[in-house]
Amino acid sequence: MSGFTLGLALVLDALFGEPRALWSRWPHPAVLAGRAVAALDARLNRGGARRLAGVGAVAVLVAGGAILGLILAALPWRVAEVVVVAILVAQRSLADHVAAVAGALRLSLADGRLVVGRIVGRDTGAMDAPAVARAAIESAAENLSDGVVAPVFWFAVAGLPGILVYKAVNTADSMIGHRTPRHEAFGWAAARLDDLLNLIPARLTALLLWLAAPHLWSGRGLWRAIRRDAGRHVSPNAGWPEAAMARALGVALAGPRAYGGRLRDFPFVNDGGRRDIGAAEVTRAVAMLWRVWGIILAAALLCGLF
Repeated sequence: MSGFTLGLALVLDALFGEPRALWSRWPHPAVLAGRAVAALDARLNRGGARRLAGVGAVAVLVAGGAILGLILAALPWRVAEVVVVAILVAQRSLADHVAAVAGALRLSLADGRLVVGRIVGRDTGAMDAPAVARAAIESAAENLSDGVVAPVFWFAVAGLPGILVYKAVNTADSMIGHRTPRHEAFGWAAARLDDLLNLIPARLTALLLWLAAPHLWSGRGLWRAIRRDAGRHVSPNAGWPEAAMARALGVALAGPRAYGGRLRDFPFVNDGGRRDIGAAEVTRAVAMLWRVWGIILAAALLCGLF
């Protein structure tokens, strides 16, 4: 992995994001991965041995991502590598989607609910303004890990095969890694492998958020508090970036929320943080995303020098 390749890809994504003119004519790689997952789900998710079938489906996705990555890496021109990484790192898209929630919330609560509903899976119809802001900030933190840090990490570790395998597994987890009657067994392998692949990136994201917030550096026991709060989350990984973002912004995140009309009483992360929050805090979260991006870019370019 070339640090300069990664640096160029990060800048390319930051400048152009996901151009509609391009993806309205050609299917996005995430769409292609989704089609592959859907096809495997339709063909293999049947009969009695569904967990074993799910393992086989994930093995196909991993092999496909690795082989495609090796083919692309073997091309004589490096621009393909830069473009592929820029497409698979979602910094600009994430920042734009979260910033849109802040803009909508400044217009009205109804607009805020509508826009945040596009990036979270929880019920939004009865949210107050602080709940909308918390949802947006939590999405920012979690997707910073899944959509930016993890792809960069796996590209750094294993080049194009690494980032393509990660995106294939992450897409599978988002589609079939749920505890529903249809997917609890079949999606088990996708969910467990996604947890494993995000184990280091989630904690690395927390560290990067801590580095991006200098006011946290002198606080005694803050990293211990982040680790404690991370353990309260239902996910083994998502709690880390959420806990770090909560401390960086001085706000309380998580807490009770509804899914499918059912209220779930989750504990607050950074329970002592401010709860009466709104668009301003969402904007600050977007700024944190770009600070972390800057740290990653600087690290990539420094690696390219040595």
